[in-house]
Amino acid sequence: MIFLQLLFEFFKTGLFAIGGGLATVPFLYEMSDRLGWFTKEFLSDMIAISESTPGPIGVNVATYAGYAVSGFFGAVCSTIGLVAPSVITILIIGKMFDKFKNNLYVEHALYGVRPATTGMIASVALGLIGSAVLNDFNGQIQTVFASLDVRAAILFFIFLILTNKLKLHPIFYIILAGILGALLKL
Repeated sequence: MIFLQLLFEFFKTGLFAIGGGLATVPFLYEMSDRLGWFTKEFLSDMIAISESTPGPIGVNVATYAGYAVSGFFGAVCSTIGLVAPSVITILIIGKMFDKFKNNLYVEHALYGVRPATTGMIASVALGLIGSAVLNDFNGQIQTVFASLDVRAAILFFIFLILTNKLKLHPIFYIILAGILGALLKL
């Protein structure tokens, strides 16, 4: 039963998470609240690990979440559930490409979807900043400074500046961040 539930939940996520892997994260937070399969802290760890491993982040997070819930077959079910809507959609669009490419309704729908997707991704980014830089992030402005993890905040700003000034490969930043994080926690 858990395998069908994983397949269904991640199918819904894949169906509505338009905009790439980070667009799946709000759905995972909701899934965490509703089903209790993993905590928000665990989800933040899953995102960090998924960002640092090869492959699309959405698929990596789905695989990791499924594995955490129900082992290997849970990982398979959640991954298939997440990618199935995209595969089905691409197959349909591929068959009907000429009808879709100049359709005014499709253009208008995409006009509305783009800013909504951007907003969802920005929301995830703010939530991840909160969980990475604050010890106890609950979204309340008055508690931000009381729970500030100064070392994490400094790392955040250093890497924010470095990634905008130096155009190095992302793997460099991931390795450097891992080393600095390990050293700062000693």
